[in-house]
Amino acid sequence: MVSVRADLAACRGAGQCVFTAPDMFDQDDADGTVVILPVEPDPDLAARAVRACPNGALALG
Repeated sequence: MVSVRADLAACRGAGQCVFTAPDMFDQDDADGTVVILPVEPDPDLAARAVRACPNGALALG
């Protein structure tokens, strides 16, 4: 099983993760940072979302 980690200090709220994999990610209403949803990530979508993050705030683990 693949997991995704988020570095909230690096996240700038670009939302590319949400655009790429809306079933796996959301954005915090207060500051726009990534929220990883409690679902089992699809490995291909997770990898695409990690690559799509312009700030490198996401990593596979």
